[in-house]
Amino acid sequence: MIPYGRQNIDKDDIDAVVEVLRSDFLTQGPAIPAFEEAVAKKVDARYVSAVNSATSALHISVAALGLGPGDILWTSPVTFVASANCARYCGADVDFVDIDPDTFNMCPKALEQKLIEAEKSGSLPKIIVPVHMCGQSPDMRQISKLARSYGIKIVEDASHAIGASYDAAPVGSSQYSDITVFSFHPVKIVTSGEGGVAVTNDPEIASRFELLRSHGITRNSDLMTGASDGPWYYQQIELGWNYRITDIQAALGRSQLTRLERFVERRNALATEYDQLLKNSEIVLPGRDPLARSSFHLYVVRLPKADPKRHRSVFESLRASGIGVNLHYIPVHLQPYYQRLGFASGDFPVAEDYYHRAISIPLYPDLTEKQQDHVVKSLEVALAL
Repeated sequence: MIPYGRQNIDKDDIDAVVEVLRSDFLTQGPAIPAFEEAVAKKVDARYVSAVNSATSALHISVAALGLGPGDILWTSPVTFVASANCARYCGADVDFVDIDPDTFNMCPKALEQKLIEAEKSGSLPKIIVPVHMCGQSPDMRQISKLARSYGIKIVEDASHAIGASYDAAPVGSSQYSDITVFSFHPVKIVTSGEGGVAVTNDPEIASRFELLRSHGITRNSDLMTGASDGPWYYQQIELGWNYRITDIQAALGRSQLTRLERFVERRNALATEYDQLLKNSEIVLPGRDPLARSSFHLYVVRLPKADPKRHRSVFESLRASGIGVNLHYIPVHLQPYYQRLGFASGDFPVAEDYYHRAISIPLYPDLTEKQQDHVVKSLEVALAL
């Protein structure tokens, strides 16, 4: 089976992990700040806080911005559920903005119209979470312009997009947002096994990250409510969570980052080859924003029209041919949990059309040309059935 994604682990990665295993620290040691510093350099950010998953990074991000009961967060319906769940963890409400049909990212035109209507009804969001679907940045210029005009904070869910760029700057430099989140799950661009980071250029937000990822506890006497009892002393000054990453994970992530550019180059080369191999097919290829360079976490193709029966047939034929295709993602508003909150089929028609047409085909650095040819030929056979 050729999977849709796969990690690349080399001897340097293994040696980095073994070094930590032989050290005095398995967690909360020197590998974590070293990893954070390496991420900061790659994405041109001032502050990086590493945590145990991108889900945790999203949670501490919206919590650091003060999201809570009575507030609203907007995100894309075509994303993993964590992009929306982070708001629910804080007791806030969630709504969605439909996607651009070519890039699968939040549509600025749909956002503008929804903001106009929300202002009239007094239901503007506190935070907008644009998702970098497949590794390509949304139209952050326009999204940021709209959000700022209404006083709305922005958290970029760039879980797919470390190594990508937008408007000649690395995704993560946060020139159009308050916070950016990355994932280091094994199928992402680089991996720490499990893990994520929240990055920002705001020192106050960064300070909040440090508290929230570790139980709300501080050893900084400047933050305490009274004098310290001694060198052992700490205070829990608010409610936080145990979202800490380990030195083992951080060492792997730091080693992987040394190959980030190579991974992204290879993914882009494979995506360009898919473009060529499929250009005469009935398949609809993913759109490219001229301002963005994708990291190509995913390569999503679409059937020419929504046809659930044919969609399933093509998908199952590919799986039967040994192609580990997947579907990213089921629109969040169609999940039973969110339907119990009042969302329904038909609420976001572009996202739903995408769902009935999309298939993620294999793309990862170690994918060979022979395997890629097999993927394309198997897709052609599936389409002919």
